Amino acid sequence: MLKFISLGCKVNSYESNALKELFLINGFSNEDNIVVINTCSVTAIADQKSRQIIRREKRNNPDAIVAVMGCYSQKNADFVINECHADIVVGTSNRNRLVELVKSFQKERKPIIEVENNPRKFKYESFGTVAIPNTTRAYVKVEDGCNNFCSYCTIPYTRGVARSRDKDEIISEVKELIKNGFLEFVITGIHTAHYGLDLKGVTFSSLIEELLDLEGLYRLRISSIEESEIDDKFIELLRTRKNIANHLHMPLQSGSPSVLKRMRRKYNVDDFINKVNRIREARPDIAITTDVIVGFPGESEEEFLETVNFIKKVNFAELHVFPFSAREGTPAYDMPDQVSPEEKAHRVQVLLELSEKLKADYRKKFIGQELEVIIEEKNKQSGLMCGHSSNYLLLEDDLPASSVGKIVKIKVR
Repeated sequence: MLKFISLGCKVNSYESNALKELFLINGFSNEDNIVVINTCSVTAIADQKSRQIIRREKRNNPDAIVAVMGCYSQKNADFVINECHADIVVGTSNRNRLVELVKSFQKERKPIIEVENNPRKFKYESFGTVAIPNTTRAYVKVEDGCNNFCSYCTIPYTRGVARSRDKDEIISEVKELIKNGFLEFVITGIHTAHYGLDLKGVTFSSLIEELLDLEGLYRLRISSIEESEIDDKFIELLRTRKNIANHLHMPLQSGSPSVLKRMRRKYNVDDFINKVNRIREARPDIAITTDVIVGFPGESEEEFLETVNFIKKVNFAELHVFPFSAREGTPAYDMPDQVSPEEKAHRVQVLLELSEKLKADYRKKFIGQELEVIIEEKNKQSGLMCGHSSNYLLLEDDLPASSVGKIVKIKVR
């Protein structure tokens, strides 16, 4: 059994898939009793889940070689070895050495910790080209790390500062994936649009332009992009290139100016709404979704209502809502006036209800229209084949199973 478990973000999923391919290339197979767990540490719940799964895998299969990597193990390597009883621990570097480390453990049978303690010095870690033909949507990682150091986030401490993948390698991977039949590509990273900050003559927008020019690339989607990173060139691409998805995910986190300041975000609400207006001038019917954190330390009822009203003003297509999770080692961990769990839960519910309304209102604009959809799978509840449109509406129709991976037109109902 060669088993890979990926927790958390799509970047982790990408890295796990890449490593699985690396293991297979190097002669490993399902006959090998190896479990690789890619952990997450974005919240306290993610930490807990990482610990639980490491212990579960070791308990259920004590003879397996259990290798652990990712953000949780970067911060807690000794605990993962001594308390969770993993065999091999790397963090957010040295992951492309896992094949070598597993072979070493097979010979020596001694626990291995290969965690670098200074994420600021990490280099971009390449896994080569990933071309796994088992889904209709391909994720392509273009960078790692983050330079923002928001007051609530551990990512710059566990993943390191932003570093970019070689542009030619990215282009080569997408070309290979096109040959393998993929139609939609999601450009992703820890802070995706930080791409190019450490390179000369390359920007995120120029990379996107080159990818959009590739023959056979039907649709390109950006996993997430900050308001401050959407430049004039990117807006012009939205205006002129039909193969860039009609959907952007722009993290807001709070619509309160005072909370944004405490969060150390790199924009204000005026910047945000002005950029949204410019985007909608280029793409009037674009779906704009966002992330929101509620219950940040000191968030008053008035500040929360500022967020609610700003969300309505922007008129997002959908919200991803998270209660604030205090992460040890971040400035927000020790901030006064922590919001109670009960109040955070209440505010989450308020925004989830608002999100459902926004989502329904956005969908209503397209009722009766036929949109192009890449069929992904059968909906287990309805029994119908389903997939996403360019503006990320999930649509379904009575189609044969052979339609998976095909582009079809479905009327919005």
